[in-house]
Amino acid sequence: MPDGDSQPQPFVPHTDPTVIDDLRARLRATRWPDESDGFGWSLGTDVGYLRELVDYWADEFDWSAAESDIAKLPHFLVPLGGLSIHAIHVTSRSTEPAVPLLLTHGWPDSFWRYLKVIPLLTDPAAHGADPADAFDVVVPDLPGFGYSQIPSGAPLDTRAVAGRWAELMSAFGYDRFVAAGGDMGSHVSRFLALDHPDRVTAVHRMDAGLPRFAGDPAELTPAERAWMADAQRWGAVEGAYAAMQSTKPQTAAVGLTDSPAGLAAWIVEKLRAWSDCDGDVERAFTKDEILTLVTQYWVTGTIGSSMRTYSANAVLPVEQYARRVEVPSGFSIFGGDVVRPPREWLDRVANTVYVAEPERGGHFAPFEQPELYADELRKFFRPFRS
Repeated sequence: MPDGDSQPQPFVPHTDPTVIDDLRARLRATRWPDESDGFGWSLGTDVGYLRELVDYWADEFDWSAAESDIAKLPHFLVPLGGLSIHAIHVTSRSTEPAVPLLLTHGWPDSFWRYLKVIPLLTDPAAHGADPADAFDVVVPDLPGFGYSQIPSGAPLDTRAVAGRWAELMSAFGYDRFVAAGGDMGSHVSRFLALDHPDRVTAVHRMDAGLPRFAGDPAELTPAERAWMADAQRWGAVEGAYAAMQSTKPQTAAVGLTDSPAGLAAWIVEKLRAWSDCDGDVERAFTKDEILTLVTQYWVTGTIGSSMRTYSANAVLPVEQYARRVEVPSGFSIFGGDVVRPPREWLDRVANTVYVAEPERGGHFAPFEQPELYADELRKFFRPFRS
């Protein structure tokens, strides 16, 4: 059981109405840039679409209703290592034994990534699945994201977060558990398996991250070399955000914290580029879903602190990326995701016992395709329930 210093405290998300009044005033006063004809999204966020989204945000989107829906879940604040960490903790509704599951999000998202899959995982029988596949689910916000406290000093890298998450699971009373994540959450889950193999029974990841290899290139297979070349090309075209956030995040944070239209532009461009939507972001997310995420960033003022996590990860020692995960690992590489490594690489970096390639779903698959994602977790973790 947790000690008194780390006891989870119930928490209800609530935004002062004056914050939303100020937000709407800023949206209506947006100073718009010019836009060259015919370029659409090729140079970044399409200003025409953004105007439409901002108008909806200012005049139609109901944050109070969205926040009330979010607040129906059991939220907690947990003091860990000098930080107040926000987490959702939902216990199984099944009569069958449940496995504790820790889900970690990435950027630019939050616990939002898993809102649709929580009921599928905690009450499978109600959604046409086997009640024996039930989980107790813990979904924290990374430090400096969402409702988790912003670190006052240096930002935490993903390895440091993994250490906090081991404490978080103890605070909720779980000694052994399974872990899953995507994007930055994939790295956190990896470090949990590396540094706490006595606690983590198995780990599921949506990706293996961008390739980092310090060995002899001659050791790589042709498929691995081709994938690394593809990743380099992707980074040259799509990686400007990561370079900025890894080196000078505070510069971008000034404008994004002051301008809600700028914040929406920064986030929605990634939602569109990284999801399985064929260029139409609203094939993957409704306006209300997009703005639920963007408004979380706005009301918590966490875009700057979320970006600083990139600068922390950029200085992780290279030897940390050479460590192989020996805990049984599974990968679901969704067809619309941005980085899709070959099986040879997955075997190189982890004790890979499961690989699947769902055709539908992208970087935010738990939100885009919740049923598919939940089924992937059920299938992979099934042998590790005893």
